Amino acid sequence: MPGALFKENVRMETGTTWEEWVVKLRQSVSELWSHEEIRDHICGCYGVSGEWGEWLAAMYAPYLGRTPVGVTKDAGVQIGVRKTVAISAPQAWNYLTSREGLALWIGSVSLFPLEKGAEFASAEGITGKLTVVDPFRKLRMTWKRKEWPNPSRLQLTLTATKSGGTTISIHQEMLDDVYMRDLMRREWESVLNRIQEMDAEEHKRV
Repeated sequence: MPGALFKENVRMETGTTWEEWVVKLRQSVSELWSHEEIRDHICGCYGVSGEWGEWLAAMYAPYLGRTPVGVTKDAGVQIGVRKTVAISAPQAWNYLTSREGLALWIGSVSLFPLEKGAEFASAEGITGKLTVVDPFRKLRMTWKRKEWPNPSRLQLTLTATKSGGTTISIHQEMLDDVYMRDLMRREWESVLNRIQEMDAEEHKRV
């Protein structure tokens, strides 16, 4: 079911609540239509943007008995992104758990003990608890923004490459809905891009 953030944004962007959209779509959408046909119908009949036509069609899919991309039975709504950087796994680990690195994916924290069971909270309102700490390889935790009603599960994995670099993989599950999935996909891709850019700048200075 759609989460609170999606419901708030769809009302702001389209002037119609999600509950009202469900009524409209039940009255006008055929179960035989494809996702693209539903999206085009929404945009054409109700004058919404292509982006919101896409989101409304995606969010309506479960009402037609369809499972959206990125949704599983055990992990709920999940997302995974990865990027390879030209530094070793220990270097990547030390950066991600440094004050500067933490600022990218948690925020400003005064304390971040690298031990199972340790809790953290940033000035930006992100809170969580470490559940797995495997030095230079893996961090697993609960991860929640202050406006979220429920926490997600987040995992960072570092894998050494044959060239001496490191693939940083970020996997997040138990998200509210596919709308939140896409927002977090964009955020984690941005984080990894910034890490790669910082790595490139460091190599220029050497």
